[in-house]
Amino acid sequence: MGMPTDIKVIDCMLGIPNAEDRSDWFAAFRPLIKDAQTLEQFSMPAQYMFKDVPTTGNPGDFVKWTVEQMDRFNIEKALVGWNDDDTSRRAKELYPDRFFFDVPCDPNKGVDEVRRIKRLHSEVGISAISVFPSGTLPQVAINHKYMFPLYTAAAELGIPICLNVGIPGPRIPMETQKVEHLDEVCWFFPDLKIVMRHGAEPWEALAVKLMLKWPNLYYSTSAFAPKHYPKAIIDYANTRGSDKIIYAGYFPMGLSLDRIFGDMPSVPFKDEVWPKFLRENAVKVFGL
Repeated sequence: MGMPTDIKVIDCMLGIPNAEDRSDWFAAFRPLIKDAQTLEQFSMPAQYMFKDVPTTGNPGDFVKWTVEQMDRFNIEKALVGWNDDDTSRRAKELYPDRFFFDVPCDPNKGVDEVRRIKRLHSEVGISAISVFPSGTLPQVAINHKYMFPLYTAAAELGIPICLNVGIPGPRIPMETQKVEHLDEVCWFFPDLKIVMRHGAEPWEALAVKLMLKWPNLYYSTSAFAPKHYPKAIIDYANTRGSDKIIYAGYFPMGLSLDRIFGDMPSVPFKDEVWPKFLRENAVKVFGL
């Protein structure tokens, strides 16, 4: 049958720009970048990996513009990062049924970050927290002790944590994002839902093994055009992992929705996998 066209899609990684210049999205880890090409030529630090990085222009109302782009591709809801700014607040106020939020977190901030998570969970109703381990400053590994207060907070609140895993796109060290680090965390926090982001490459086979081992470990397809979804992930979704693989895009950070949904019909998922991939798994994992 191929990709169905009547499913109301849930996108588990989408961004709302707050200006035509989006360099502030990557400011937190800019001090880690040392090569001249990235610093002097790239508008986003993994630009060498993406062709035709989307441009937004200046539509005036970026929140409304984002919803219009979602409507073009039947995206009913999207997970976006909560930045505690006017853009985030307007998105929640004006479109409460279209957006749900994760809080990007810095494990280096210790208990202050835990307090912030709990405050935003109470005030905003956040659906997840997230960490980019290679993008923390200084870098903090997935299984480092600084991460454990964040895992504890998420487990206590009953919300997932989204973690970038695998070699990072930006030209910064990879050690903190090795997939093997997840094993200890899944063992220590058996009730915590963990969602892998950004591919897990080149350890995608290990990611599949760990998902087989740990019930609450999931994989999202963020930052990958569908034509580049790892074969191990597609095979797993089509066999024992149909409940574990979640659609996530990367618009407008690196991929356009035209590119994503132009590629999507060619992904060889089985018919019964598509509803879970595009919607049902996100509903389950993020409590929608």
